Order: sequence, then structure tokens, then C-alpha cells
Amino acid sequence: AVRLGPKISETVKGKLSLGARILQVGGLENVFKQLFSFREGEKLLKACQCYLSTTAGPIAGLLFISSEKVAFCSERSIKIPCPNGEYVRVHYKVVVPVEKIKGVNQSENMKKPCQKYMEIVTVDGFDVWFMGFLNYQKAFKCLQQAISQRLDDVDTF
Repeated sequence: AVRLGPKISETVKGKLSLGARILQVGGLENVFKQLFSFREGEKLLKACQCYLSTTAGPIAGLLFISSEKVAFCSERSIKIPCPNGEYVRVHYKVVVPVEKIKGVNQSENMKKPCQKYMEIVTVDGFDVWFMGFLNYQKAFKCLQQAISQRLDDVDTF
């Protein structure tokens, strides 16, 4: 079982090495555009600090919710092995296009109701879990908004 500190939000706040980059390139929107492909007319709706749940444990980073996609980038780079035996450092990224999202589920830790989880379920049967939000309700609302806007766009064709 993964043990997260009592003040998960403090941990996230205290570790934002991406913060330097945000200041360097002039704001969250520019970081988002640098890290992920950005389409004409795409709007960044929200960026929030949280953890991505992985089999190796939670990874701290930034979750970006745009009109087109939900994208996560780890705050620190991770080492991955190369075929030549060397290691390369990369940021851990996850991107889910909004039109591929089938639904978003909320759940909470039964022992600690303040620990809320957000599960994104894709149309092809994958699920991605996020937790440790500074403002869970705002992030959840924003994600629902992005999905419903997308559905409205599809309906108008």
C-alpha cells in the first residue's frame, strides 16, 4: 500500500520544480503548449497540481485540462533504461483526448474521506487515476465541463 503524507497538498506545494519552468516560459499556458501539441482554437481551462496513480506509486505533477485533452506531466523527470544500457531522463506524460473519455468517476478513501480520487475512463477501456488535488471539486467540475462542451460540439454537426 502506498502511504501519502498527512498533508498531501503541502507535499505538492513544496515540490513544484516545474514551477521554475512556469516562471521561465511565462505562465502555465506556455508550459502546456511546450509540453503537449496544441491545436488552433484549443483553450487551456485549468491546470492543477496532483498525483497520477501508477503501479510504481503516485507521481507528483501538473494536470492540464483543455477544451481538447486532459494531459499530465510529472514534475520531476524519471530515469528510463535505453537499449544501449544507458539511462535517459524524461518527464512522465499522459494525454487523453477529451473525445476518448467515456466518463469520470469520483471516489474517496474509505478510511480518510478527505482523500479523493478521480478516475478517467476511456472509450477503449483504459482508466487513469488522479489524487491529491489542492482543490478537488474545482478540478472535477472543470473536467466535466470540458467533456460536456465536447459532447455539445459533436451534437451540433
